[in-house]
Amino acid sequence: MSSGPTPRPDAAHTDAPVQDPDIAAFLAHLRDVRGHSPHTVQAYRRDLARLRGLHEGPWETLKAADMRRIAGQLARQGRHPRSIQRFLSATRGFFAYQVEQRRMPANPAAGMRGPRAGRPLPRDLDVDQTQQALTPVEGLDATLAARDQAMLELLYSSGLRLSELTGLDLVDLDLEAGLVRVLGKGRRERSVPVGRVAREALRIWLTRRGDWATADERAVFVSRRGQRLGNRAVQRRVAEAGRRAGLDVRLHPHRLRHAFASHLLESSGDLRAIQELLGHANLETTQIYTHLDYQHLAQVYDAAHPRARRRDRSDRDPPAG
Repeated sequence: MSSGPTPRPDAAHTDAPVQDPDIAAFLAHLRDVRGHSPHTVQAYRRDLARLRGLHEGPWETLKAADMRRIAGQLARQGRHPRSIQRFLSATRGFFAYQVEQRRMPANPAAGMRGPRAGRPLPRDLDVDQTQQALTPVEGLDATLAARDQAMLELLYSSGLRLSELTGLDLVDLDLEAGLVRVLGKGRRERSVPVGRVAREALRIWLTRRGDWATADERAVFVSRRGQRLGNRAVQRRVAEAGRRAGLDVRLHPHRLRHAFASHLLESSGDLRAIQELLGHANLETTQIYTHLDYQHLAQVYDAAHPRARRRDRSDRDPPAG
């Protein structure tokens, strides 16, 4: 005897009575006043049941920061961008109704947008794969090897965009303080920590940079001709490093930037700090750009980045030489 189709995981939320009176009143409003179809009301029911599961306290205690955390949690769980967009739309409508009914002072989801359902993110490199990609290889010219290693380490250490790496000038590096200053999109300037391994690779490169660079060249990374290295050249060298390392995916600068963000996020869970370190005006699951002080960013970086120093930041490396 057939037992019928297996119910979907959300079916219990769809058909069971709604326990939260505020959600029940909102769903009745959608059905009886706005005239939404049963299908639409059920979709709202599922998303609001999920919200209730993620926030068990009174609705009026829910803040914008909580909504950012919830949206980020859904993204980390692998929810499809359209699913997160629908969830945020349902919560915005629900909170707007609560504000209208004077049950809440403000809408904590106002202005929030879900992640864009566009080009998929690059396939992740785990920490072991990244270590494999960054392991120096034998058989290269010493100056070429030093330059390429410094580029790879800096891309992963500081999460730089390709254009930020090639745009670096010598004055942008402060290896004693462990900082690099970059000019990002919209000509927004930011300072990013440089991990211990990357600082050492940069010091080695800078001792050899004079083999190629002309006296008046300001760029950190130069070609054999002594001129600033271009984007295409960096892409080729990074891809070659991945092939030499035997990776089963194509290595490119954005994949290292994505690995930087993924590994920090997995270790720290601090979305706002990652937003600042990457130089994003908007971190896909939030429109709100909150500046954090550098001390906090440094603490998150040192605690979470696999190739950052693990000692106290006041314990500086001795000067080179």
